Amino acid sequence: MTTQALPKPVEDYIAAANAHDLDALIATFAPDALVNDARREFHGIDAIRRRLAEELIAAKVTKKVGDVREHYGEVGVDVIVDGEFDKTGLPDPVIFTHYFTVRAGRIVRLIIILKESVRS
Repeated sequence: MTTQALPKPVEDYIAAANAHDLDALIATFAPDALVNDARREFHGIDAIRRRLAEELIAAKVTKKVGDVREHYGEVGVDVIVDGEFDKTGLPDPVIFTHYFTVRAGRIVRLIIILKESVRS
């Protein structure tokens, strides 16, 4: 695991997600932020709030930080997730790579992709 420090909004996002605190989660995003989760786009704080309430808070999802890396100002975080959601067909453990773009102390873009093993 990389020990690179997370930007404060990303750290706050992970902490709020694990506390199942919807208001604290929303506070990490810019009002016009974009979340792309498994190729589904959520534009703006209202759409993001609905997505977080339905798919993260209601499912009691927890997030454990794995590898962290920076690439051209973007932060990639491998996150081991668990919770009360359908894991049928998902790998064990379930790892989603979260790609964060942070500007002016807020998350302006979050792209979430299922991390799959690549065999050489």
